[in-house]
Amino acid sequence: MNEFVSGLVRFRRGAWEMLASILIAVGVIMLMQPLVLWAYTYSFIVTLTGTVMFIVVSHFPE
Repeated sequence: MNEFVSGLVRFRRGAWEMLASILIAVGVIMLMQPLVLWAYTYSFIVTLTGTVMFIVVSHFPE
């Protein structure tokens, strides 16, 4: 966990890509669930944020 946090602080690609991938997965799960309306409402924004974040982070150094 300490390595993950230090990767985020130092703007390393691995930790930020994992965070962006988790955001994309959470957004898709929010989109597919039928019970909570606020989760469905914000699912596109969360997925879009994760996707844009992944594109930007892919230019960070290893």
